[in-house]
Order: sequence, then structure tokens, then C-alpha cells
Amino acid sequence: MTPFATYIVETLVTLVAVIALAVLVLVGARRFGLGRPMGPLEIIGRLPLEGRRAVYLVRVAERVLILGASEAGLKKLGELDPNLLDVQNERKVGFREVLARVLERGQGPKVQVPTTSKVDDATR
Repeated sequence: MTPFATYIVETLVTLVAVIALAVLVLVGARRFGLGRPMGPLEIIGRLPLEGRRAVYLVRVAERVLILGASEAGLKKLGELDPNLLDVQNERKVGFREVLARVLERGQGPKVQVPTTSKVDDATR
């Protein structure tokens, strides 16, 4: 075998060994419960605004917070009445639907939530 072929084989074997080790570490961590949500904190919804900006609905114990996330960090935007949210068992409800439901039931102003369209302006 040429030295170049030996180098390629050694590199591939090392790469496979590193990938196998990474998979074993991830499986072991999952079995020990690392990365699972624990405690009284739960993300109810997320609305991405831009690449690095988003708005979150977060349940902390008995409170529901509206948080804004950006490059500068997290900022509390407001708080909702937890009795207005009925999403405890609905895991696949989007942020837009949750916010629209809260605004319809709550004391806040009636707001029509626009739906997004994939049609760009050039085709209109």
C-alpha cells in the first residue's frame, strides 16, 4: 500500500472512531437524563422574527412570561394571565395561535393576526 493510501485509511478509521464515540456519549447522556427539561420551567410557544431574534411564551411556575430574545440577550416584554392559556396538553400549537387565542379571550385589544404568504411581491 502506498503511503498516501495508508494515510487515507488511517484518517477514515479515526473519523469513524470519533463519530462512534460521539454517538456513545450522546446515547449515554440521554439515558442519564441530561438535556431534559426539569423544574417549573416550560416553553409554551416561540415566534421567530429574524435569524437571531424571537419572541417566547414561557411558563414559570404559575406565571406566563412574554420574552424577547436577541443578540443582546433576553428581555421581559410582558406577562399573561395563565388562566387564559389552554395549551397544557397541546404541544404542537404555534405561537401565533396561542397569542391570537389569548388576545381574543383577554382584556387586550382585538388584533387580527395576519397569515404569512409564500408568494413574493414580484409575482403579484
